[in-house]
Amino acid sequence: MTPAERAQARSVSMRRIGALFIGHRRSLALVVAIIVVASVLGMASPFLLREIIDVALPQGDLRLLVRLVLGMIVVAAITSVLGVVQTWISTTVGQRVMHRLRVDVFSHLQRQSVGFFTRTRTGEVQSRITNDIGGMQSVVTSTATSIAANLTTVVATIVAMIALTWQLTLISLLVLPPAIYLTRRVARMRQKITTERQRELAELNVIIEEGLSINGIQLSKTMGAGAAQIARFAGSSNRLIDLELRSELAGRWRMAAMNVIFAVIPATIYLAAGLPFAAGAMSIGTLVAFTALQGNLFRPLMSLLDVSVTMTSSLALFARIFEYLDLPVEIADPARPVRLPEVRGHLRFDNVSFAYDDRSSALADVNLDVPAGGSLALVGETGSGKSTIAALIARLHDPTAGHVTIDGVDLRDLALTDLSTIVGVVSQETYLLHTTIRENLRYAKPDATDDELVAAARAAQIHDLIADLPDGYDTMVGSRGHRFSGGEKQRIAIARTLLRDPRILVLDEATSALDNETERAVQQAFDELSRGRTTVTIAHRLSTVRDADQIVVIDHGRILESGDHETLLEAGGRYATLALAGRSVS
Repeated sequence: MTPAERAQARSVSMRRIGALFIGHRRSLALVVAIIVVASVLGMASPFLLREIIDVALPQGDLRLLVRLVLGMIVVAAITSVLGVVQTWISTTVGQRVMHRLRVDVFSHLQRQSVGFFTRTRTGEVQSRITNDIGGMQSVVTSTATSIAANLTTVVATIVAMIALTWQLTLISLLVLPPAIYLTRRVARMRQKITTERQRELAELNVIIEEGLSINGIQLSKTMGAGAAQIARFAGSSNRLIDLELRSELAGRWRMAAMNVIFAVIPATIYLAAGLPFAAGAMSIGTLVAFTALQGNLFRPLMSLLDVSVTMTSSLALFARIFEYLDLPVEIADPARPVRLPEVRGHLRFDNVSFAYDDRSSALADVNLDVPAGGSLALVGETGSGKSTIAALIARLHDPTAGHVTIDGVDLRDLALTDLSTIVGVVSQETYLLHTTIRENLRYAKPDATDDELVAAARAAQIHDLIADLPDGYDTMVGSRGHRFSGGEKQRIAIARTLLRDPRILVLDEATSALDNETERAVQQAFDELSRGRTTVTIAHRLSTVRDADQIVVIDHGRILESGDHETLLEAGGRYATLALAGRSVS
């Protein structure tokens, strides 16, 4: 564990962990009440046993013996039923807390910017939600009730032991100091091992995500990297074996020592009871009842010490989860969002600059003005900043300087859900969910009717292909849509965006994976659908942008020139050079 991780684990307060249970106070109070009643009832059994041995059996009192035996059975039955009820309530509370925690982490991560996911490995994120929260489950679901149950049992048992013989009780409690000392040492060891184990589990998740995704498999097979991937996975799995063994064995020597001590004490008591000077000082029933209580004391006492170990080691898990919950939201909803009563789609960039982290600026002093219903085309070499402009329009990033506005309202003043209905994006990197075509389309509009799905698919020139499939719109697209060709995936993605009927349409290389014939068909659909919408098109093929109202040439994040197709050709600048290069290629 690094110094930073140790500091983070120490910073996790029990108050914050306890806050997870706010809202379940009544249920927890009922659990505690059940535990107290069960523990007190359980203390009756040793006293009933003493009466059986010292009175009922020696006197041959059958009626008393039957009553005492029935009493022991009733006590056992009641405590068992109470135990079932207590387990049901506490587990229900624990699972609801786990559910809330999973949802909170997932929801908070959903609000993180694209930059966060660019910096963080997918397997790491998945590991936090599954492995770390899963590792906390036993702590959340049973620790509180375990503490209450065992603490109540220990107190009740000590009181009962003192009532029988305070001298032997003092001897029995001599085991506490060494037990506490050894437990604290084990707890520190397990906390360190837990952090290392969760980090290794995250690494294993990353390897699985990278190696067994459809893209990862294709890369592995084409690069001949299968053996290397297997070796990497085996190495991580082997390190987990060592960590799991260390975790399991960390407290075994402590348990072995304590078991020896626990066995020695009752043996010593039996020996002392049989010595001549102690003869007659204690009845056999009292001796048997006391040793039974002593056994009842050691079990919950060890459970309490084990809970201490578990809680200390689990602080590493809570630290990892709270670290994600404490992440600042870079792209957040405004405190008082502005509502646009009628969206016209007038898009402006006013002196916009943007930089990714500490790198040089991706955009510098960009000024754009696209009237409502107008069309803007962005052209330039790869890495010039075109896609960054598209990302700013969808507010995947916020500008580091300047303003991006729609109808005069800064995007940062609009609710993110409102903005997502105003701006529709079709990018060159198509992502389809591993579900049916129908559900992929409804991802954009869950309440869309089948007629709306068909209309969007027809507009994207993909309906006929879908209709010819055996299962039609209920066809599974496969992982990341790899069942379909690049052009087919892109047309499905186009239909999905069009289903939202956005006022501003951003096409970031949206037809890059289409053949010439299909591209022309889709372009015709775009021309029809773009009427009345503000359209921003990014393309390498100049044939797709020449009819735009305004064409802007971007180079290293700056605007070199702008105008319509004919004006830029006559100017003889960069656009003219690109156009001539395009003609020579064609």
